[in-house]
Amino acid sequence: MDQPSAARPMRADARRNYARIVECAREVFGEDGPEAPLDDIARRAAVGPGTLYRHFPNREALMEAVYRDSIERLSRRGYELLETQSPADAFEQWMREQVAFVMDRRSLATTLKALIDHDSEVFTLCRGLINDAAAALLKSAQDAGVIRTDIEARDMLRLGHGIGAACEKTPEAAERLLGVTLDGLRVCR
Repeated sequence: MDQPSAARPMRADARRNYARIVECAREVFGEDGPEAPLDDIARRAAVGPGTLYRHFPNREALMEAVYRDSIERLSRRGYELLETQSPADAFEQWMREQVAFVMDRRSLATTLKALIDHDSEVFTLCRGLINDAAAALLKSAQDAGVIRTDIEARDMLRLGHGIGAACEKTPEAAERLLGVTLDGLRVCR
């Protein structure tokens, strides 16, 4: 869910409250599941229930905001890596971060995705953000000649998701599987 929009911009304290509520909701949902009491989230965010409900009129709105924020962060990270690392290193580091994201947030993300209408504005936006970030990383690595040209951005996302989901209970296997996957994606020299 977008931050509330009104005729005038949100005050600085309201923006801080919004961000703190989303961050605390991510933590509480991650610890206690998506049915965690909203009062617990408000308490952790150091805001009253009224403040939480002004920003998020219901649980679904808060869950959408948490999901969107998580995807925005992962997507932004891809562009940061492209600006600061070589194409190969950016690609590999983002794949690692995607796998870690899936392993850390899989149950929460899976629940959130199940509750969000796949035709909704939030889900469409998130799908676009993550696809665009993956495509930018992949294109950069392919243009540099370090990653095979016969894969697509969605393949990259599927691979990362598959490894993360498979290793949720055995995180020690993730790096090994990711190494094998990355070796298979690299252009043979």
